[in-house]
Amino acid sequence: MFRRCGHAPGALTPEEQAAVDSFRAMLTALRNPQPWAPGCAQDIAVRIGPFVERAHPRPGDDHGPEMIAVALVHPDTPHAAAYLQGRQLGYTNRGWLRCETTAILGLWQPGYAMLTHAAAGLPLPDNIGMDPAHYTLYIEACKRDDSRDGLTLPRLGPYTQTRHAQQDYDRLTAALDGRELTLVPGCRVSARYAPFDVSDHHLFTDPYEADAVALLAAAVEGVTAK
Repeated sequence: MFRRCGHAPGALTPEEQAAVDSFRAMLTALRNPQPWAPGCAQDIAVRIGPFVERAHPRPGDDHGPEMIAVALVHPDTPHAAAYLQGRQLGYTNRGWLRCETTAILGLWQPGYAMLTHAAAGLPLPDNIGMDPAHYTLYIEACKRDDSRDGLTLPRLGPYTQTRHAQQDYDRLTAALDGRELTLVPGCRVSARYAPFDVSDHHLFTDPYEADAVALLAAAVEGVTAK
């Protein structure tokens, strides 16, 4: 062991030298993380349990101070061998994921590769602590008597970028301003974010093919006409 760490006489084999170099690179990366900033558009290192993984931020959806969207990638990307192992270990079938910025160590450095599931030959766990990065907006009319009765008006989704959902949320909030309690008798009308449940896709209206405010007006008209 001492020989492999370079503390004993004799030259290291190429394999041993490569292992020592990788270990030193890992220590350097941990001691000197390269700071990440929203919108930097570079791969990042994120914590997943006791491991560190490489993640690619989704362009246009990497500006959030608390949450961004990322796709996990094999540490040796873009090599062909990495793609094949990435498929085997579950890197390529995750899609875009919601990543809390508190889980970001910094910009990706090759030294982190030793700390990945791939380096350990382990598949990514089913629960990695990141939800799918698809978003929905619910417009709801809730009873004002604090009961759980109410109506779900338009359901918009999935949004593929948070900024698009935010834009529609802002427009809906502005349209509801001062009218929350008058649009539907006995109810408070509001909009809220929620994760997109793909199993309920038939209940949602494609937000990229419809106007959110027009959908709100049509839904309110349909409810009050009954």
